[in-house]
Amino acid sequence: MKVELVEDPTDPRIAGYRDVRDAGLRVRDGLFLAEGRLLVRRLLEASRFAVQSLLLTPPALDDLRDLLAGDDSTPVHVASAETIRTVVGFKFHRGCLALGLRGEPLAPEALVDPVGPRTLLALEGLADPDNVGAVFRNAAAFGAAGVLLSSHCADPLYRKAVRVSMGATLSLPFARVADWPAALAALRLAGYRLVALCPGVEAEDIALVAARAPRRPRLALLLGAEGTGLSDTTRAAADVAVRIPMAAGIDSLNVAAACGIALHRLA
Repeated sequence: MKVELVEDPTDPRIAGYRDVRDAGLRVRDGLFLAEGRLLVRRLLEASRFAVQSLLLTPPALDDLRDLLAGDDSTPVHVASAETIRTVVGFKFHRGCLALGLRGEPLAPEALVDPVGPRTLLALEGLADPDNVGAVFRNAAAFGAAGVLLSSHCADPLYRKAVRVSMGATLSLPFARVADWPAALAALRLAGYRLVALCPGVEAEDIALVAARAPRRPRLALLLGAEGTGLSDTTRAAADVAVRIPMAAGIDSLNVAAACGIALHRLA
């Protein structure tokens, strides 16, 4: 492995790790950040993204040595915990970070076109990275094939989204959509059943919809932001709107919780 010791927090070799709370710094350079040993291990083991470099404390290096032993090309910067805290800009305890390369974004067609039974999630306007990360974690847990995101959704590779997803955003394919109505039309043309998740009483009970669903579905589950929900255009494009029945006086669930229930029922 290519180990490089770092003692100076201003060392230009680790410039990409500075001010990690400013997401725009890495996006402009085509990078993203993974924090903590679990996520860095998943980035190294099962990610579809290449790794630019790592910044580790000596104990973190020992923990990841099995994955780094045969790699002589990726720089592994080793520094003290105090130095790393100074670099990242806040009290950081994990002692383990990696910069991944975003690469070329996937085209929506790469997710929509493959034939056969599959489930996709289509997220409209989910601007909260915690919700986006949790939805990805649900998608991975229930075997979804990928995620489509409207232009106003949060970045799945923002560090909070990566962390909340438990690394699912590193492995599950996703594509950002510029023309949302056209993407919904493409899903229907490719044989997907468009299911809109809505809390309104006009939507059908999800249990009834699940009972008559095909055994091997080609399904696109449409999810909107909390508060605003799905747009009228998206609801009109759906084949069916479903709701999760709840106790009296409760009108909705967190979008990630609702997503998990819907995937369990339908996918």
